[in-house]
Amino acid sequence: MCKLWVASVRDASADSPVWRSIQLTATAIRVLAHPLRSRLLSALRLDGPATATGLAERLGTNTGATSYHLRKLASVGLVEETGEGRGRERWWRPTTEMHDWTDDAIEGDPDAKAAAGWLREHYVRQFVERAEHWLAHHDAWPLEWRRLAGSSDYMLELTTTQLEALMQELWAVVTRVHAETTAAAESAAAGAGPGSGERDDPAERPQRILLFLHDFPDGDRPR
Repeated sequence: MCKLWVASVRDASADSPVWRSIQLTATAIRVLAHPLRSRLLSALRLDGPATATGLAERLGTNTGATSYHLRKLASVGLVEETGEGRGRERWWRPTTEMHDWTDDAIEGDPDAKAAAGWLREHYVRQFVERAEHWLAHHDAWPLEWRRLAGSSDYMLELTTTQLEALMQELWAVVTRVHAETTAAAESAAAGAGPGSGERDDPAERPQRILLFLHDFPDGDRPR
């Protein structure tokens, strides 16, 4: 996950234990702006700890390159070893669930600014790929899920203060729901009584939901 909102939005939820986030430095932005490294970080965040071999098989690359790029991510604090594994086998995990940065971190650094631009474009392409994948498999899902999934767009006339307040409110709702569902999943996993097993109705089984929020001004420059 990546949250590219202004720092004050991030700080508004800084005391929440639900999301662990890392503020990227210019160096970290330059390191992350690489196709394989970005994919490795996403895979670890979405699917949990893995070895370089497992990640290489999943992403269609080779173990040597995967190990190298995992170490590069570790050098800026984005991933770390779990301490598990046998012999030369190493398991890796993400250090946080998300990352963000502010333009202050890259001001005056042309390379970091170019890297940040690449990352922003990469995240948009990632959204498009996932949306197209959903559309391609849309009819394979039960009606209950197809009825709820979709996309919306709105046009609002807002000041920077109003936009910041809106994003803070949306972030608070997402954080609350994530906390509730995480607690419910942990409770179900810990329990062994009725209701803790697999549910027969697909509509009642939690599924991974991808929620993307994009907000930006319309036009080339302020009016």
